[in-house]
Amino acid sequence: MGAQRIAVIGAGSWGTALVKLLSGNADRVGWWVRRPETITHITKYGHNPDYISAAQFDVQHLAMDSDIHTVVKNADVLVIAVPSAFLKGTMDQLDPAELKGKTVFSAVKGIVPETNQIVGEYLFQYWGVNERDFGVICGPCHAEEVAMERLSYLTIASLDPEMAKAMSAALNGRFMKTTLSDDIYGTEYAAILKNVIAVCSGISVGLGYGDNFRAVLVSRAIQEIDRFVKAAHPIERDIKEPAYLGDLLVTAYSTFSRNREFGTMIGKGYSVRAAQLEMNMVAEGYYAVKCVHAINEKLGVDMPITESTYRMLYEKMAPAMEMRLLSDRLA
Repeated sequence: MGAQRIAVIGAGSWGTALVKLLSGNADRVGWWVRRPETITHITKYGHNPDYISAAQFDVQHLAMDSDIHTVVKNADVLVIAVPSAFLKGTMDQLDPAELKGKTVFSAVKGIVPETNQIVGEYLFQYWGVNERDFGVICGPCHAEEVAMERLSYLTIASLDPEMAKAMSAALNGRFMKTTLSDDIYGTEYAAILKNVIAVCSGISVGLGYGDNFRAVLVSRAIQEIDRFVKAAHPIERDIKEPAYLGDLLVTAYSTFSRNREFGTMIGKGYSVRAAQLEMNMVAEGYYAVKCVHAINEKLGVDMPITESTYRMLYEKMAPAMEMRLLSDRLA
């Protein structure tokens, strides 16, 4: 990004991981951290006490502030990394004029529930962000593996190739590699849908289904994602690329996946509320499935896995019965 100043909005696990990556390449990274006591802890001990505490920082490279206006003002490039359920509340602290002239990247893996829009569409419509000043940072990548400095990959999507290359350079490092894309809509939708599939995968784990079933589930899931993104934004894309298939695989199978963990609890008999309380983290798939269900009422795409997951989470269908019905549909 050259001399441009980058700031991350959000101090959850993904925001923390992105700050670790960016601060390895920049002299200074702005960071909006909502709680002042978290800033105090990071300043003193060099790690976030609440999320992926294994990630160590050189605090000399961090410009942390609990005042979002200060962080936004002092940045040319903003990376938004708050859970989608809290995005509108976070953004509502700002005025659209504060984003004028800035580049905005979304690292949010969910739909804005209040408007049923992906983050890009929400920012274009309500915040005056231009399509060419917007980008998406997506997987396949778990924050926990970034903290452990395991080799990882990110996809940077933007309509502006130079903007994508600059963000790629800002994130690339010894254990991070990036690929570029121009599919700012499909990558966002795929990142949302893979969380829904991961919840369903987790429910199957909780119910005692094995690897053989999950292999079929995930195989059918990538076809379902393909149908949906084609209907939502029909451009030429290869659904087997890492941003689509790779992200689905890591989220559906990995024990680091909070969506898979959430689903596993549901499969074991936890209520939605009890699972959320025990995890103490947001499972984006829970909110996403309701939004995708609503969007698909207009698109009319055949989505048996998504609809089955919706019925289990929102219509209180017994997971054991619903999974049996779904297994017949997947054959």
